[in-house]
Amino acid sequence: MASNKESFGKTLFVVIGLCFICSMLVSTAAVLLKPTQLENKLLDKQKYILEAAGLIDTRKGKVAKADIIEQYNKHVEAKVVDLKTGDWVNDVDGNTFDVEKAARTSATSFIPVNDIASVKRVANYGVIYLVRDENQQLKTVIIPVKGYGLWSTMFAFLAVEADLNTIRSLVYYDFTGSGETPGLGGEVQNPQWIAKWTGKKLYNEQGELAIKVTKIPTIANSQYGVDALSGATLTGNGVQNSLEFWLGEEGFAKFIEKARNGGLS
Repeated sequence: MASNKESFGKTLFVVIGLCFICSMLVSTAAVLLKPTQLENKLLDKQKYILEAAGLIDTRKGKVAKADIIEQYNKHVEAKVVDLKTGDWVNDVDGNTFDVEKAARTSATSFIPVNDIASVKRVANYGVIYLVRDENQQLKTVIIPVKGYGLWSTMFAFLAVEADLNTIRSLVYYDFTGSGETPGLGGEVQNPQWIAKWTGKKLYNEQGELAIKVTKIPTIANSQYGVDALSGATLTGNGVQNSLEFWLGEEGFAKFIEKARNGGLS
């Protein structure tokens, strides 16, 4: 009997020891890999910003890391904006400011009143990306947007020309959650659908937000309409709600108003 107890004790000791060693190895690997993971995440974001601006095309093949960094540093300026005032926050670095982290903290965020995009909380500050040409003339303003689709939160970059009205592109780059409907919700990344946004207008002549994702041909074919995704109604609604929210009063509306009145000059 004593021998059995001794054998069980040794086995238990070995199991506990192995678990401890494995947990230490996993923890150490996580710590060591975190800087690389953060670097890759930043590089990925920069890649999609450049794609939204039309400076690179990932459809033609993989873009080298060095090229992404060079193009981004040469053409893109990340600036922080106070959503409540529309003013620049010049003492905060737009390249390092973590909007998602700020949104999770009550002291640096707020709960939106009209949460049509189901974002839950919104950071007090947002990040706008200004894209300039070779002569440092402002060509594109990129506004980050996100919102719930069918099963997940969808993140995108809305690229507009310097008039803050004419759309260059809408590039979706991340789906957080269980993912959109296979073959349907993922169509927001379809180049043919992305191309439909180019040249469309956000605002009508009265200055009202007019862009619509719709299945109504007369509207979809107008300068304020984009043809909805066939068979993915809820995902299309998510795109529409995201745009209405982030271009609205609880999003970047105050910034856009000031920018269109010369705030970027």
